[in-house]
Amino acid sequence: MTIRTTRTTVSFANPFVLQGLEGTQPAGEYVVVTDDEQIEGLSRIAYRRVATLLQTPARSAPQLLIQFYSVSQTELDAALMKDRHQTVVRH
Repeated sequence: MTIRTTRTTVSFANPFVLQGLEGTQPAGEYVVVTDDEQIEGLSRIAYRRVATLLQTPARSAPQLLIQFYSVSQTELDAALMKDRHQTVVRH
């Protein structure tokens, strides 16, 4: 089994909420880590998403610690789209 890990940065212009996170998250840049598993037995290389993790600052620690939360890629995409729409409407 081959796993491909990708790190990307997403930006929220407005505070947002995602299921599984502790309350409302502040606007800012967030690292998203995705793991995709190679599907064996196909005539070409294909992957399926097995995990999407959102990196956030740890709210309970005064130091610069981070936490990772498992989130739905679909919900994350919807939150980013909503954020972009709110930003366009405000300008």
